Amino acid sequence: MFQLFSLFGEYYYLIVILQAVCVFHCVRKGNQNKWIWLIVFLPAVGCLIYLFSEIITKRDLDSVQSNISTIINPVGRIKDLERKLEFSNTFDNKVALADAYLAAGRTQEAIDLYESCLVGVFDDNLYVVTKLIEAYFNSERYDDVARITQKVLRNSEFPKSHAHVLYALALEKAGKMAQAETELKSMRGKYSNFEGRFNYGQFLVRANRAAEAKAIFDEILEEASHMSSGESRNSKEWFRKTREEMSKIQ
Repeated sequence: MFQLFSLFGEYYYLIVILQAVCVFHCVRKGNQNKWIWLIVFLPAVGCLIYLFSEIITKRDLDSVQSNISTIINPVGRIKDLERKLEFSNTFDNKVALADAYLAAGRTQEAIDLYESCLVGVFDDNLYVVTKLIEAYFNSERYDDVARITQKVLRNSEFPKSHAHVLYALALEKAGKMAQAETELKSMRGKYSNFEGRFNYGQFLVRANRAAEAKAIFDEILEEASHMSSGESRNSKEWFRKTREEMSKIQ
């Protein structure tokens, strides 16, 4: 019994943090009347019940399970998705299988499926078009990247996407340097879109404009120095790559 309380005490601060997270979440969602007493008076159990009832959804669990099964047995995952599509030829099933093909390097099969999805109300579906941009780029079909991008070029979510960067790089690969630079330059903005800005810097390096590239890299690293670990978490890769490029220039 003493060991049980000792163990509980050792991790007590973690339970308090978990309680605080759950209380904050339920207050924001307006669920305090329903959950607050359970979280406060049954700390560990109450928090776990709340997490799996209100924060971690079935969709989240399905996604985690799907990712794990894809890593462990990608071929089996693909066969399951193929059977599912054969049984029910729906938009969602086609996209899921196309995603699996693309992740497995079966790019042409992914392209065929993505292309088959772009009909009717789904003709300009942002997700499918951006995945097609990725697949075309991986296949060095740069003219097709430029063509398909026209479907989403005016979509408000496109400018800061990874697909936008690939579109700009495809224009460069196709020899459309001025247009490529216009797209890359449009991604510049304070404390945002570090992928696009890093790639603009690299574009300038390739164009023998090292001084301009250095100015962009300096700007990225200056902003990184003012960001908290939480704020910079999703951009660490680009900060690391920027430092590597800076060392080459210097």
